[in-house]
Amino acid sequence: MSMIGTTGERREIRDRFGFWRRSWAMVTKEFIQLRRDRVSFAMIVMIPVMQLLLFGYAINTTPHHLPSAVLLQEDSDLARSVLKALENTAYFRFTREVHDVDEFDNLLKSGKVLFGVEIPRGFERAVRRGDKPALLVAADATDPIAASSALGSLGMLVQTALQHDLYIGDPPNLPFEIRAHARYNPAAESRLNIVPGLVGTILTMTMLIFTALSVTREIERGTMESLLSMPIKPVEVMLGKIIPYILVGFVQAFLIINIGVFLFGVPVLGSLFLLAALSTLFIAANLAIGYTFSTVAQNQLQAIQMSFMFFLPSILLSGFMFPFAGMPVWAQYLGEGLPLTHYLRIVRAIMLKGATMQNLGYDSLALTALMLFAMAIAVMRFRRTLD
Repeated sequence: MSMIGTTGERREIRDRFGFWRRSWAMVTKEFIQLRRDRVSFAMIVMIPVMQLLLFGYAINTTPHHLPSAVLLQEDSDLARSVLKALENTAYFRFTREVHDVDEFDNLLKSGKVLFGVEIPRGFERAVRRGDKPALLVAADATDPIAASSALGSLGMLVQTALQHDLYIGDPPNLPFEIRAHARYNPAAESRLNIVPGLVGTILTMTMLIFTALSVTREIERGTMESLLSMPIKPVEVMLGKIIPYILVGFVQAFLIINIGVFLFGVPVLGSLFLLAALSTLFIAANLAIGYTFSTVAQNQLQAIQMSFMFFLPSILLSGFMFPFAGMPVWAQYLGEGLPLTHYLRIVRAIMLKGATMQNLGYDSLALTALMLFAMAIAVMRFRRTLD
């Protein structure tokens, strides 16, 4: 009995050590596999570093020095003092001086400026006479976060620069009237900003993943060998994989916009045909980028990881979550290289401002350039033979 008991105990000890030995062998195997999978290892390091840097340096929920235009109908000392006072609030940065109301409106519609200040003719003389003239400040309120803080700072004009030009009593009495117009979203409703933006973000995520998996799925299933044996060119393969998903993306955009209109009351003030055409261009640009990822990735996991590495800065640097104009200059340069940045301006301008192609020329050309660049890389990267 003692021998049996001893043998059983030995077997139990041996099984216990065998369990830990086999488990350790699996742990070692996974670390070796992770070391060989450089893309996954890079994601482990890059994703937290990218989030920290973007949130720490690029994201600003109280944006300052926002691009503004001025329609200066008289060049007087008081008018210049008013502009200087606006700049001293740290919210306004005058980048354009326009000469008529049409140019003033076009800049706001195109999104090149977020604010417009109009100083009327005879402004200083009316102030000296005590007529209390009106100073117009028009704001692009499609992004309520960017507009609200700046409009709320207008009262600081009383305490700042005007004291050198006019006597302002105590309590302060502003010698002119400030008429602030929040255009395109006067009630500052966040849904009017978020819903059009969701069209771009959802399309970015789905289109990237769909095509990022296209080539890697063919390789893992073994069907790529048959495809490569056919007399077909790389550009023909790319177009064959992209065009069906353009229709899928178009259906998605149609559903999102209709839900936004009928459930959330988001208006569509511009041309539906223009919105459809530029949405198709945006979809094609994202599909081309996703297809490029599929030619670089070695498996489907890597393709998805690359897609999310591109999707994360697209969300943070495009102006969807945080005001684009409030980011530092280097972050804005990075954002200009993302299709979502340009599409957000397009979809919000068409739906909320009634913008035309004339207002959207820059962003349309940028989307076209990004799409052609991604397609060129994808064609060059396409492997004619399996590794």
